[in-house]
Amino acid sequence: MLTFYPQIKAVHILCVLLSGGLFVLRGLMAQTRLAGVAQSMPLRLLSYGIDTALLTAALMLLSILPGALFANGWLTVKMILLLAYIALAMLAMKRARAPRARMAFYVAALATYVWMLGVARVHHPLGWLHGWLA
Repeated sequence: MLTFYPQIKAVHILCVLLSGGLFVLRGLMAQTRLAGVAQSMPLRLLSYGIDTALLTAALMLLSILPGALFANGWLTVKMILLLAYIALAMLAMKRARAPRARMAFYVAALATYVWMLGVARVHHPLGWLHGWLA
């Protein structure tokens, strides 16, 4: 399966960008009067499809890569950030009742997403801050 690593990684990265872009779009809709459209079945199904492909590619990459990858902690931090992102996104999209709370959770989810991108890009738990703080 190592021969397919570049293709699987490309699919994973594409799905990360599609998932993030769709979240930005749906999150903006949820903050406005288009909240019903943001929760519509076609957009939710598209989100589920992208996220399923993303998770499948991630699990395939995880099965290919050596276990020593967990040694420096960046992948562990990325997984923890993923759980935080999911929780924050759920609160931003529908769980939080007050509009200000939904907006705060939306901004926090976006910040978590950007941090996750940084961790994945530089392979360090600090992500984009690695060069500045380390």
